[in-house]
Amino acid sequence: MAGEPQADCVFCKIVSGDIPATVVRRTDRTLTFRDINPQAPTHLLVIPRVHHPNAAELAAAEPGIAAELLVEAGAAAGDDGLESYRLIFNTGADAGQTVFHAHVHVLGGEPLTEGLV
Repeated sequence: MAGEPQADCVFCKIVSGDIPATVVRRTDRTLTFRDINPQAPTHLLVIPRVHHPNAAELAAAEPGIAAELLVEAGAAAGDDGLESYRLIFNTGADAGQTVFHAHVHVLGGEPLTEGLV
């Protein structure tokens, strides 16, 4: 059920502490940690502590938490000294989503000119 931890979700397991992560920020409703397969010098993931399969479903069910993800993404980027950064929400397997728990990628630390639309 949306909002409830899912036994097979790696991000739910990170939230519960069952899987370790390099956590850089935490709030009552979000957790920010370093990606284990970084695509840029800084690659952070900001996730809600509640489970929703993607950003669209999170925004529909809990818009305040969706907004907090963006606030935390900006704060985490600032903490890492980034003046420029990219935020990415992948929604669905065809868009590259591999963990079906809403999350935003924070990428920076080098020029990110590839893949712009």
